[in-house]
Amino acid sequence: MIDIDGSYGEGGGQIVRNAIALSAVTGKATSIKNIRKDRPNPGLSAQHAKAIGTAALLCDAKVEGVKIGSTDIAFFPQETRGGNYTIDIGTAGSIALLVQCIMPIAAYSDTKVKLDIKGGTDVSWSPSIDYLNNVTLNALSKMGYRCNIDILKRGYYPRGGGSVKAMIEPSHLVPHELSEERGIIRGISHCSNLPDHVAQRQADKARAVLEDAGYECSIETCRTDFQSTGSGITLYCGMKGSFVPGKRGITAEKVGGDAATSLLDELLTPSSVDIHLADQLIPYLGLAEGGSFTVKEISPHTRTNIWVTEKFLDIKFKTEKRKGIVEISIQ
Repeated sequence: MIDIDGSYGEGGGQIVRNAIALSAVTGKATSIKNIRKDRPNPGLSAQHAKAIGTAALLCDAKVEGVKIGSTDIAFFPQETRGGNYTIDIGTAGSIALLVQCIMPIAAYSDTKVKLDIKGGTDVSWSPSIDYLNNVTLNALSKMGYRCNIDILKRGYYPRGGGSVKAMIEPSHLVPHELSEERGIIRGISHCSNLPDHVAQRQADKARAVLEDAGYECSIETCRTDFQSTGSGITLYCGMKGSFVPGKRGITAEKVGGDAATSLLDELLTPSSVDIHLADQLIPYLGLAEGGSFTVKEISPHTRTNIWVTEKFLDIKFKTEKRKGIVEISIQ
């Protein structure tokens, strides 16, 4: 039994998702206590509970204490198996975060894992589904990870209703030294149940900021009329990206400008990945038992994921500062 203190480090849901994924992959049972202890609403949210439940389906795990608001749980995994799974988060809970929990597990299944998921595709405090598709999977593909994600409907806060299909194939992860990538900045600006000009204004402002900084960019715009109302924009270049959701009272120009400024901040640093991708890559480096990347700084999320990963795997991470960036690798 691997005991995890859910209040360690940044003390958020990422500890739970990472610990459950590594528990399923390694076959080591885990007990997680003090989940989100210092958050305004402590314990598991709907999306956390649904992620754990989905993980349990994939590895026929016995679970204890998994319900909304629970601060202590236990997870006893068995053999991982592929198959088709339908998951409805039931809220605007992040589809991307749920998929993050399942991705390491699915890589070690006996056959393909097909997921049909409903929830939020573009919500605050989470990577967008476009970021997961174009930044996260871009990096992981270099390590041998194989996954395809199709976005059927967008889902925004508070209604949700987004729909995504993901197919993950059994993958043999290999060490890879991720290096900086340059090229055209690409993006997707979207809205639903709002005038066409909302997505266009987000894209126009982002394009203006990026081109003023000397970058070439191509930003797609799209509008739909699904049950959920909202907007957002994701920008990406190589293994760096940014996402800003639209919010009531915030202009489309500010949404687009903030996304462009956030990406520029990363592109001006000679690192291989952005600060948000860094923490996502930690368990995969551990499972591959090698590889490296550079990032402008180590975030609390990254430090926490290193701590959790070292609890489950017989590896140690090495961090080394050099020339204004930090290299993270396996010792």
